[in-house]
Amino acid sequence: MDLTPVSPVSMASRMAIELEKLDTTVPFRASQTYVHHTWARTFHSRPELYIRPQTLPEIQKIVTLARRMRRRIVVVGCAHSPSDLTCTSAWMVNLDDFASVLKVDKTKKTLLVQAGMRLHNLNLNAKKHGLTMRNLGSIDEQSIAGAIATATHGSSTRHGLLAQSVKSLRIVMANGQSVKCSKEQNEEIFRAALVSLGALGVVVEVEFEMIDACDIEWVQTILPTSTILRDWEQDLWTQKEYTRVWWMPYMKRAIVWRAEKTTKPPRAPAYNWYGGGVGYHTYHIMLWASQYVPRLLPWVEWFVFGMQYGFKDGFTISAVEELRTGLLMNCLYSQFVNEWALPLHKGPEALTRLTDWLHGDQEGSDIPFSPKGLWVHSPIEVRVSDTSSADPRPYLDNTIKDGPTLYLNATLYRPYGQDPPCLARYYEAFEWLMREMGGRPHWAKNFTSQISHEVLDSMYGEDLQEYLRIRNEVDPEGMFVGEWHRRTILPPKSVFPALALEEKEVIRRPHTGGGGGIDWVGEQARWWDGGIDMSSSGRSESEESFDLMHGAEAEASVLLESLREDMEDDETEGLLGRTHGNPVDGWSGTRVFDKM
Repeated sequence: MDLTPVSPVSMASRMAIELEKLDTTVPFRASQTYVHHTWARTFHSRPELYIRPQTLPEIQKIVTLARRMRRRIVVVGCAHSPSDLTCTSAWMVNLDDFASVLKVDKTKKTLLVQAGMRLHNLNLNAKKHGLTMRNLGSIDEQSIAGAIATATHGSSTRHGLLAQSVKSLRIVMANGQSVKCSKEQNEEIFRAALVSLGALGVVVEVEFEMIDACDIEWVQTILPTSTILRDWEQDLWTQKEYTRVWWMPYMKRAIVWRAEKTTKPPRAPAYNWYGGGVGYHTYHIMLWASQYVPRLLPWVEWFVFGMQYGFKDGFTISAVEELRTGLLMNCLYSQFVNEWALPLHKGPEALTRLTDWLHGDQEGSDIPFSPKGLWVHSPIEVRVSDTSSADPRPYLDNTIKDGPTLYLNATLYRPYGQDPPCLARYYEAFEWLMREMGGRPHWAKNFTSQISHEVLDSMYGEDLQEYLRIRNEVDPEGMFVGEWHRRTILPPKSVFPALALEEKEVIRRPHTGGGGGIDWVGEQARWWDGGIDMSSSGRSESEESFDLMHGAEAEASVLLESLREDMEDDETEGLLGRTHGNPVDGWSGTRVFDKM
């Protein structure tokens, strides 16, 4: 998509003056008609400007102009995080048009790419040179910069975070300077930027280490949870290179997915008529019905996963495909996700206690919240990693330093855009258990407001303090700081006062458009004492413009009609698609259930 550069005459006079002071040969590709939402439509926001640069000078111009106009900048990719981390009423920068391969080093097996490149395209470009990423999460829709910014991981005890494959970065700071960092150069900035939470600057280049392209054979089996617990400390996580488990608490069964590199010929999974549109819509309707009769959920778990993966233990599905696609799963529907990292050896206790609690045994689970009348969605996703060899280690790496890490993810779907009734109590109990067991929250997920600077300081200690020291040095005015950062990683304002460009939240209210969710409205934190605003009132008008935009909001809810004209057909289709992950089409519809 190519946005037409903004004409100074369409902007406020102050903006026009500042644009004229800068190099007029460098475009400023911005729109004032953009409504942003997370992929899950959990949050919506209306940025003052939506900017899609195509060159490094354009990015530096954006930063320089934002500093002069006293504006916050938020960089966004696919917005897969269901939290309000990417919400803003200030300036939003998308790097989708800044996504080229700059250099390929076949000897070192590295690709140097512009930071807007999506993981899917990174792998496609690597494939041309006989290379591939060594590990992936469940999807490859994220930009490379976004994936590393929140500590994205896969599921293997032989691999760590995706950021562990980053050899160097280039980042544009709040002063407009472009700084390269690596283990050998500006190491402190490098460690902070590897998991930056978007609060350091604009990452513009990433040098990523690959492996030789290969295929994997994956095997998926349904087993009783007693077998999982029995094998936990034996070879459950080490038998194959890649392993993940989906834990179904009501059935007390689990689906185990294992994969290993192979030279066998490609083989598709066995056909299942239920795995396409029939299964997709049946499950969605059942989840919707359980909104009104939550007691149905144990039966839904039994029926849906039995139909797809077998009602008898030992049922197996397998396939051989490329590593770059074989590791991907399908996220199905809009959802909340609450994932925590804790030591791998604590997994059996955590899963057993959580299962007992969901079965109504509050005393046996030792979780101090009543489970009475509570029914939740399944499954609980169980993944692993090992970052003990990471060098250097990101300051905000949430994994275990001296051994393998377990990730437990409590997913709750939003059938047809409706929040589940169990949301607040389930997540309150889940987070209490995770904290008691020494866990740390995943940065991109829906952890609750109970997770504050004080809590995170007790978890990260000196690492958090070092990250904040570096962050404050490279961005002293808070150009990249918003409400999410203040609520979580920053100290309270009584200890650490609001930064000059920090954006604060003004209001949250129910979104009246399609998909439900929350309208998030913010404004610059200190517009009243010297911040120069584009509007004569001296404050963001996002709240008012949100109201005006509701009637015109496009079905895609991402770009309004004035911008959709600039999009290619395939881009529009990608925004409207119902699946998110690795869809494969069959005669009965998109095959979403081949893998969990």
